[in-house]
Amino acid sequence: MRVLITGGAGYIGSTIASACLDAGIDPVILDSLVTGRREFAEGRVFYEGDISDGPLIDKIFAECPDISAVIHCAALIVVPDSVADPIGYYRANVAKSLDFVEHLLRNGCTRMIFSSSASIYQAGDDHTVTEESPLAPQSPYARTKAVCEGMFADIAAGRPIRILSLRYFNPVGADPLMRTGLQLRRPSHALGKMIEAYEEGVPFQITGTGYPTADGTGIRDYIHVWDLAEAHVAALRRFDSLEADVINLGTGSGTTVRELVEAFNRVADRPIEAVEAPARPGDVAGAYTRSDRARELLGWQTRFSLEDGIRHSLQWAALRPTRLP
Repeated sequence: MRVLITGGAGYIGSTIASACLDAGIDPVILDSLVTGRREFAEGRVFYEGDISDGPLIDKIFAECPDISAVIHCAALIVVPDSVADPIGYYRANVAKSLDFVEHLLRNGCTRMIFSSSASIYQAGDDHTVTEESPLAPQSPYARTKAVCEGMFADIAAGRPIRILSLRYFNPVGADPLMRTGLQLRRPSHALGKMIEAYEEGVPFQITGTGYPTADGTGIRDYIHVWDLAEAHVAALRRFDSLEADVINLGTGSGTTVRELVEAFNRVADRPIEAVEAPARPGDVAGAYTRSDRARELLGWQTRFSLEDGIRHSLQWAALRPTRLP
């Protein structure tokens, strides 16, 4: 099997590509390198360019006619940036995705897995969600994912393509073999900021302490990126027999920011101090999944713990200065 992975030189896309290779699936990488890293595509078939570039997509399918599916990971993903630049986010995430699907249809590609987000949900009072939970995206980034899902559903209803949306919770960790990891030197999510505080010997800022959670801090479902990648392999193999178009990918457990700090300090060789700070624009209390759909339909479940994710993140952070010029 051969699969085209857009955004395949980014953090998640490159990890999915590694999982595909390990499973005997041949990845073809398309990445504009706006945030992706050329090094993450080394040793793989790689095309540099934009998903909206029709002639480039035509070239890829002409040169790789055995591509049987697409995993669409290409997107801008930083919530505060989306608040500051909603036009840029809608253009990159929605308009270009519409162009991309049109190019796929022209080239006869009928299977696509879409990297969606659990940030589109309206969580219940207990902060849990299922695939049937109501949607209430609270940031421009989250709304771009919800808009794309609706757009894709409309297209799939009238054209010969099926699109499976995998709604990610919060990826952490790195490829356990340290082939790839977070490409950003200053990641904006909580664990990235903890590692930054750890490296610089400064306090970590807990942004937002007035949420309706057990300890007032945001709650997230932290899934190891390798578990996330293996779910895509399972989805590729079972794609044609799947009886759902939306599947949540999470651990089923919620972790608050304070609990994440505690887990970090259990793993790290020296503890970090935490201080309180105002919430960031666009941030929400958060949620975690209580659905068994992924296990039942994909035959998949997570294998790595939160501590594993923290440990692998720290290992990658130590390697990053030598891996990313």
